[in-house]
Amino acid sequence: MAARLYIGTGGFSVWYSDDYGETFSRLLGNSGLYSETRVWALNWHPDRPGEILAGTDSGVHRLDIKTNKFQPVPSPMDAMQVWSIARSPSEPNLILAGTRPGAVFRSTDGGKSWVKADAGIPDNCLYVTHPRVTRVLFDPKDHNLVWAGLEVGGVYRSEDAGKTWKQTSQGLISDDVHDVGVMHNGGRVLFATTNEGLLVSEDDGDTWKHRPFASKKPYTRTITPRADETGVAFMANGDGPPGSWGRLLRTRDYGKTWENACLPGELQSSAWLVATNKTNPDLLFASSALGQYFRSDDGGESWEALPRRLTETRALAWVPVP
Repeated sequence: MAARLYIGTGGFSVWYSDDYGETFSRLLGNSGLYSETRVWALNWHPDRPGEILAGTDSGVHRLDIKTNKFQPVPSPMDAMQVWSIARSPSEPNLILAGTRPGAVFRSTDGGKSWVKADAGIPDNCLYVTHPRVTRVLFDPKDHNLVWAGLEVGGVYRSEDAGKTWKQTSQGLISDDVHDVGVMHNGGRVLFATTNEGLLVSEDDGDTWKHRPFASKKPYTRTITPRADETGVAFMANGDGPPGSWGRLLRTRDYGKTWENACLPGELQSSAWLVATNKTNPDLLFASSALGQYFRSDDGGESWEALPRRLTETRALAWVPVP
């Protein structure tokens, strides 16, 4: 089965590639989405293989993969930035969307109707004026358990599939949370990436501990477990947003130790994103903040720099296509 790579950009909408990133085409205004839209999130679900949900600066939009056409998903978020989208692993009609200003909205009917969840997120923060929900994450083993990371606002947890939330940030060295990730190795290991480094929790986020790693700067952006769930994960490191250099780090032991994954060449901005899919866990794509792209065909053991550079990159996803 072939793969299509989608890239969400900070001002030039969505691009895609049908040749594993060797060339790209841009989805222009005739796709149904304004061609200078900022796209913050792309979400694909294996039980809805024909569609992608896109979080944009004008709410949620649904992309038909076969036609590459967008349709708006009307919601209270239509005039908001949608920074993150998650669907329950066992129920694709259950959708959670995180926004700026910081809020979590919930739909149980595939996006036909939405309710603002009881989260208690503050309206304002010091550094980015309004907090933004950078990540919403369902636990792959317990689908009632969900986490949200806020930039700037810490980590929140839901135990009822996103209906209600409480802050779980004790021990965080920074409330500037860029991503949350989870891996299972007997127990559950939860990760939070921040501007001051990596935090780990082994009690579902009740308490956090700093986990140092070797780097010139502690700034971390995303953390992405490889889809085969074997203890391998990738973490984006650099010197800030967008930064002037970056590295992709890899763990082989569920986050205990980290090594350089050795992206080829010199990154000219912070490493930012990794895309993985259970359909083929060996196929991975990575990006820097300012649009350098890389592909691995062997699960991240080696990487190839892709020829095309684009622009500020905020979302990355690859999906199987017939």
